[in-house]
Amino acid sequence: MRWRNNRESNNVEDRRGFRAAPAIAGGGVGTIILVLVAMYFGVDPSFLLQSSAPGGAVTQQPVQLSPADDESRKFVSVVLADTEDTWNTLFRQMGGAYQEPKLVLFSGAVQSACGFAQAAVGPFYCPGDQKVYIDLGFFDELKTRFKAPGDFAQAYVISHEIGHHVQNLLGVSPKVQALRSRVSAAEANNLSVRLELQADCFAGVWAHHAHKSRQILEAGDVEEGLNAATAIGDDRLQMQAKGYVAPDSFTHGSSAQRVRWFKTGIASGDLRQCDTFNAAQL
Repeated sequence: MRWRNNRESNNVEDRRGFRAAPAIAGGGVGTIILVLVAMYFGVDPSFLLQSSAPGGAVTQQPVQLSPADDESRKFVSVVLADTEDTWNTLFRQMGGAYQEPKLVLFSGAVQSACGFAQAAVGPFYCPGDQKVYIDLGFFDELKTRFKAPGDFAQAYVISHEIGHHVQNLLGVSPKVQALRSRVSAAEANNLSVRLELQADCFAGVWAHHAHKSRQILEAGDVEEGLNAATAIGDDRLQMQAKGYVAPDSFTHGSSAQRVRWFKTGIASGDLRQCDTFNAAQL
């Protein structure tokens, strides 16, 4: 991916020099349990932590940063800036105005408007404060545990979370959240899958327009993104974790579904093609 010497975003909030820990009082244990549930089932923690108030004060402990941290921060900042350029343009074309989100880098654990979260839940978007949260250690895990290396694989992850921000701005996420509270668990999971697959499609839309405008893609980049989408499909993760697949409990979509919708976005560059909620086949 061609990213060096490109513009860096001013919307990166770097908290890696400190480690957040929940206070003992005020519901911190309950929040940790919610996070553990999210870890096990692969659920977007913003859904589980939406109603969880931050538990008490947050302590801060200094954390040693590695020499590679500056390079990682630059990469994330450049990708975020590219999503800003793309979505600002697309929202203007739709007659609206894009509100740029903040991206928070953290180490180990973090306090957000959606609650206290540990790095093991992976990157997530919190609609409560309109921020994306990423522990950059996830990218090492993406490479080693999930066998999905490459800078564009990482860019796919970032752009997927930005896709959730776009959904929030368009009013999609609030509607889905309201619907999920009124339906069965299986139906709620299905809505979650459709929301996640649309975010995958939006990630593809970003890549389409970023490459068309700024030629960011190099040979093999699309394959890196598709490999990452495959690696974090619910069926793949469930098989690795439990040895079997339970489709009714999917919250993000199968590997094939995630690949299909990312490809739809990157091929068309058209938000209208990302309507997963009215799609007959996911």
